[in-house]
Amino acid sequence: MTFEGSYLGDRNRLPADARLECKICWWVYDPAEGDAQWQIPPGVPFAELPAHWRCPQCDGDADQFMVLPPANA
Repeated sequence: MTFEGSYLGDRNRLPADARLECKICWWVYDPAEGDAQWQIPPGVPFAELPAHWRCPQCDGDADQFMVLPPANA
């Protein structure tokens, strides 16, 4: 079963500017902002996050994130 917005765990399918939302707590990873808690600088695409990266708000696994529509859509 797949969820709408799921990238099916294949980070290579994601565009560099893709914003993703945790489906557990709704925290959004925006590559333009990075992730201060994990010391991820702005400009790092979701696909390039370290394998051990987890949601900084709820500790959910990266596979729990869903792709958001583009901000200008």
